[in-house]
Amino acid sequence: MESLNYHHLMYFWVTAREGSMTRAAAKLHVTPATLSIQIKELEKFLGRQLLRKSGRGLALTETGESVLQYASDIFSTGEEMLNALRGNPLGTPMLFRVGVKDVMPKMVAYRLLEPALKLETPMRLVCHEGALEDLISELSIHRLDVVLSDTPMDPRYSVKAYSHLLGESSISVLAAPKLASQLRASDAFPKNLHRAPFLLPTSDTVLRRSLDLWFNQHEIDPEIRCEFEDAAMLKIAGKEGLGVFVAPTIIVEEVERMYGVSRLGELPIVERFYALSVERRIKHPAVLAISAKTK
Repeated sequence: MESLNYHHLMYFWVTAREGSMTRAAAKLHVTPATLSIQIKELEKFLGRQLLRKSGRGLALTETGESVLQYASDIFSTGEEMLNALRGNPLGTPMLFRVGVKDVMPKMVAYRLLEPALKLETPMRLVCHEGALEDLISELSIHRLDVVLSDTPMDPRYSVKAYSHLLGESSISVLAAPKLASQLRASDAFPKNLHRAPFLLPTSDTVLRRSLDLWFNQHEIDPEIRCEFEDAAMLKIAGKEGLGVFVAPTIIVEEVERMYGVSRLGELPIVERFYALSVERRIKHPAVLAISAKTK
């Protein structure tokens, strides 16, 4: 009985994830013509079409979707085997490579990672921060084990990845003691936020869009003093009394202690946190620990 050619399967897997013969060929260091021939050989062996043209790119057929999932599981398992044999010899710490979306609060990210760091198995954490698009690209080629994000996997990415909800939190409003006292004396929460000086995340974030919607619904017009991409810089500005700011309620005690600020109240805005992985069923023990602890 003829066996499956795993080189052909690898060529299809990379092409399906890239959505383009040209990009896949460049990544595999072969010509597009060679790549096309190898994928046609796989289709001939399987007796099914796997890819079809879609505009200037490629799209998966229904069979292609199914084969891609099997291929992802196969190559993910192969990568785990190599890590176990090469990168994690007996007695050495297990390598855990994490990507953290740049706008995600780092206190939250650390809180989510804690269960993995407390495993009995020695763990060496390698943590990268960056734009979600770049992190997803690294995840797709198994340079990362998981990506922590405040949003689920965006379908506009061609990468086949899965979103695992880790937890959620409401939002608390905080301010430096002097400013907090002034606002408490002016009106009851949340009316005292009207025309209050605010430090906000930039408009391209999920949290900012949620805040803008809440302000509009409750006819609150904040006086925006500063906008920050970096959450730590925003908190430092809040500590200096430049304005009111928000933080996830699950870390509000740490924020109060570290920055010497005071909580004014809580907003019914929910932030959700996700682990993004190429596995539908999580296998990495560190990711399993994170997922189990937060459910």
